[in-house]
Amino acid sequence: MNELDCTVCRTQLHGYLDQELDPARAADVAEHLATCADCARLHGEARLLKVSVKRHAPYYSAPASLATSVFAAVAPASPSPFERWRKWLAPAFSAAALALAMVLYIATPGSEQPLMDEAVSSHVRSLMGAHLNDVVSSDRHTVKPWFTGKLDFSPPVVDYSAQGFPLLGGRLDYLQHQTTAALSYGHAKHIINVFILPTTDADKPSQSQTIRGFNVVSFQSNHMRFVLVSDVEKGELETLGKLLKDGA
Repeated sequence: MNELDCTVCRTQLHGYLDQELDPARAADVAEHLATCADCARLHGEARLLKVSVKRHAPYYSAPASLATSVFAAVAPASPSPFERWRKWLAPAFSAAALALAMVLYIATPGSEQPLMDEAVSSHVRSLMGAHLNDVVSSDRHTVKPWFTGKLDFSPPVVDYSAQGFPLLGGRLDYLQHQTTAALSYGHAKHIINVFILPTTDADKPSQSQTIRGFNVVSFQSNHMRFVLVSDVEKGELETLGKLLKDGA
């Protein structure tokens, strides 16, 4: 049984983000984050800060003249063995540094990843309590007007019962520091959460991935960002995503 409380969890968050915890402790933190909205929010903010620092923190290289003056000041009258080795190894070290920089660049999470992680956490929380829907209805003319005045955009709301994805209702959620529309759909006794956020970015094609055992489909259409999360088969989730994209 996981008895990790919020105070202990928050002292472990940065070690968890940097993958410095032992497997047992990391599993305890992950389990706590899946059940605690406050700690999950702090985890999402810390992850976003880490990504932002990696992507946007300025880097200043020392001018070549500084390195020249430093080496000139300490250089012996005749080259030492160390100096000769330095000249030979400098290109190799430069190549290694470049390779490491490329690896770090490729491994850096994309700007979308924190949103996907937050969406999965919100999906899990919605299934654990009685807060799957604020408005319970399969009638789009009931669900869509409910969002009026609560959001600064109008999310598309469609019932896809005929295609096997009945609308169950909707609620307000909070992702990426903004109020978000969340629609719930059913499919073969599974629950699908559809998170909708406004965006100024151009349309993007659908992408699928698996996060903590849940399938996630995301895309951007008509200045709105859609994130679908469920434990249904990936192909079935992609089918609903295509229906939503065509109707956006």
